[in-house]
Amino acid sequence: MEQLKGNLMDETITDAFMPADMAKRAEASAIRKANRDFISAFFLAVQAGSFIAFGALFFTHVVHDSTLGIGLTKLIGGFSFSLGLILVIIAGADLFTGDTLMVMGCFTGKVKVSQMLRGWLFVFLGNLAGALSIVLLVYFSGHWLTNDGAVGAKALSIANAKVNLTFVQAFASGMLCNILVCLAIWLCYSSRSVTDKILAIVFPITAFVALGFEHSIANMYFIPAGLLLKSNPEIVNMLAGADLSNLTLSGFIMKNLLPVTIGNMVGGAIFVGTIYWILYLRKREA
Repeated sequence: MEQLKGNLMDETITDAFMPADMAKRAEASAIRKANRDFISAFFLAVQAGSFIAFGALFFTHVVHDSTLGIGLTKLIGGFSFSLGLILVIIAGADLFTGDTLMVMGCFTGKVKVSQMLRGWLFVFLGNLAGALSIVLLVYFSGHWLTNDGAVGAKALSIANAKVNLTFVQAFASGMLCNILVCLAIWLCYSSRSVTDKILAIVFPITAFVALGFEHSIANMYFIPAGLLLKSNPEIVNMLAGADLSNLTLSGFIMKNLLPVTIGNMVGGAIFVGTIYWILYLRKREA
């Protein structure tokens, strides 16, 4: 009998959490985040910003000289970018786009709206600080000069494309991106092991990157990198007269970061957080 109980317990431990339990874990995560002190929240956010920047850096290096078709190139690039969220989830960090799921805690009454908004602000600023720190380190490392500047030219091209989206394009792309990012995080709530979490992350993140959707925190690396590279005439010349007029600080904020951030918030909070609250937590609260 004892052996049978032990076998049943072992089987239970290895099973993935079911969606109703995943919702409870998401709610518990929201409560923890809402009650963190400022220093912990900020430095966890700095970590996340730097981790996502590493993913963006890895993506750029991997795809910069690919001779494969555009589909396969983006597929490999998306797989490489998955490093960022893997580091966030496994190493432990706090990412603004994932924190949009905190709405689940608000709907259940366990988190105040003011706590959520304050947490979003602290984490957003911390993510920005972390991403910019990696931009500066990469700049001083000379990494962008790799392959006779081809890596830098690719980074500049990526940044320029992002600031030439229309407001609607950036907003919609931000929504689509964070639906997939938050689904990756949602799937992680089903996991019991590091391997489970990595597998849960890789496919949605690879998809959003391969499809070209916009992630506000990744863009905190991509576009500032382009702003620095714009001052290098040799790398600029490699783009054969590309129009870089929108690649400015105001272009970064107004033409990309603002609409993408709003889109990320809507995509994560409404299309993932709200939907799963309705499905699995609403009846419990009622």
